[in-house]
Amino acid sequence: MKHCPSLYSANRRPTRSVEVGSVGIGGPHPIRVQSMLTCDTMDTAACVQQTLELVAVGCELVRITAPTVKDAANLEHIAAKLRAQGCRVPLVADIHFKPEAALEAAKWVEKVRINPGNYADKKRFDIREYTEEQYNAELERIRERFLPLVKLSKANGIAMRIGTNHGSLSDRIMNRYGDSPLGMVESALEFARIARDFEYHAFVFSMKASNPKVMIAAYRLLVARLAELGPDWNYPVHLGVTEAGDGEDGRIKSAIGIGSLLSDGIGDTIRVSLTEDSVHEIPVARALVERIALSSETVRAPLLRVNEPNPFDPFQYKRRDATHLDAQGFSLGGTALMRVALEQTLHDSVLKSREDGAALGEYQPELIAETLPLYSVDPQDEAAIAAINRATQPQLVTVADHHPEAHNQNGMSPIHAFRLLASRLDPRHPILLKDSLQPLKKPDSALDALLTSSVVLGSLICDGIGDAVFLRNESAPGAALRLGYNILQAAGARIFKTDYVACPSCGRTLFNLQETTGRIKAATAHLKGVKIAIMGCIVNGPGEMADADFGYVGGAPNKINLYVGKKAVKFNIPEAEAVERLRELIAEHGKWVDP
Repeated sequence: MKHCPSLYSANRRPTRSVEVGSVGIGGPHPIRVQSMLTCDTMDTAACVQQTLELVAVGCELVRITAPTVKDAANLEHIAAKLRAQGCRVPLVADIHFKPEAALEAAKWVEKVRINPGNYADKKRFDIREYTEEQYNAELERIRERFLPLVKLSKANGIAMRIGTNHGSLSDRIMNRYGDSPLGMVESALEFARIARDFEYHAFVFSMKASNPKVMIAAYRLLVARLAELGPDWNYPVHLGVTEAGDGEDGRIKSAIGIGSLLSDGIGDTIRVSLTEDSVHEIPVARALVERIALSSETVRAPLLRVNEPNPFDPFQYKRRDATHLDAQGFSLGGTALMRVALEQTLHDSVLKSREDGAALGEYQPELIAETLPLYSVDPQDEAAIAAINRATQPQLVTVADHHPEAHNQNGMSPIHAFRLLASRLDPRHPILLKDSLQPLKKPDSALDALLTSSVVLGSLICDGIGDAVFLRNESAPGAALRLGYNILQAAGARIFKTDYVACPSCGRTLFNLQETTGRIKAATAHLKGVKIAIMGCIVNGPGEMADADFGYVGGAPNKINLYVGKKAVKFNIPEAEAVERLRELIAEHGKWVDP
């Protein structure tokens, strides 16, 4: 199976066009940017105001949660007030658990998003074996629940998103396919087949996860499966890393997952999910789109094809197995920690800051790029690669710098160049990744540096490539060092601090997510290697937390349920007490240390 024509050059995946009101997705259209309201759907004035604010900063589709039939019915009033003010942005109803709410919403909006894991199924974390007869009976039950929405959507000319989430797969899917990218894909395909049986094709897919590696693998597998099913399965794809969190970490995690797929030509609409006011998501999303060459182009780049086998498995993560090599007192390759390299001047500046009393915490300087025992090669120079492969000892290797004109001529981005290097280089040689193939220059902005470095380095790390990273896009010493470490953490390559999975707020949220996330971080940010999920409601509850160690989930207004893994262990805790009770729970399980 293949998820893109070539791993070594970018070509945007051709899809059919799906019309969502006045906005086209896929086909010849540019990649669309969307977001979601955070206010109560019954508060018509707030929904109208937030929608207008989002449109003002460039949002092209606006999603609104519809948890009940009553909420769904109020979409009529929201839409009417927006249209009366001249706002034609397409509205998308977000549906979980209640098909009746979807049927009501489909009367008033341009698109409905359903989650196959909970549209017709209840998640109980049951373990049971299904016979083929039982499994097929479940599929028939789903068909009966889903087909009315398909028929109404077709009759009304509205679109649909079949949006699978990693953490909310049904028990039926979990028991057949496991908690896996394959399960995510098959869950969506079940619903797509029902739609196609009724000759309804106005839908897009999504495969969201909070772990970028899982998210990337699921989308790649989806696209590969669609290609296998035939040319008329060319449906557009919506990209997003769900529960990415806030601040720099949320932006890095989103850039890794979304940027990696856009770099392979996958993706027709995106949302950056941040635990912040929705308007802050749009500049990040638009910047990502602008920084990926094919995101707003229909022109296809020339394909660079090589005869070597893939340097990595696109559908399952495995780190490239390099031989250990000692460099500047650090071990590189194999199972050794991935290290961060800086240019000498930045490295020295960081050391001076430490001597002056600046607290660096876990962000400690490691490698100096200029004095590393490093071979820099053009990955298309087969003779140079062959010479390194003849060496008796492992060598540290990187891609040689080039001028911008050369990039335009051969069409290779840093991602594609390092993939080609990994393909042709003997696996025993460790690789130093660079976020740019040009010398250090001042970035256009801090966001520019963060996104560019995260897309390049994070994508390659999630491919299993790389044993150290060299930051060149960020010219501020402390910021460059912090960015390097945070990319490694977000890509799951090196855990050095607490990891947070925090959902973006929406109308279902039962507490103030931004304030609560801040309080939880203030209490727990020193817990190295602990993963904490902060979820506003049960929709983003135990399932969505995926592999978190502990969960803080809204169970009722101003009441919190606490989880260990996916199991609820404490219920209906008053919100004022919940952060302290979370600290006690972490201590009970032996993972608390004092700051």
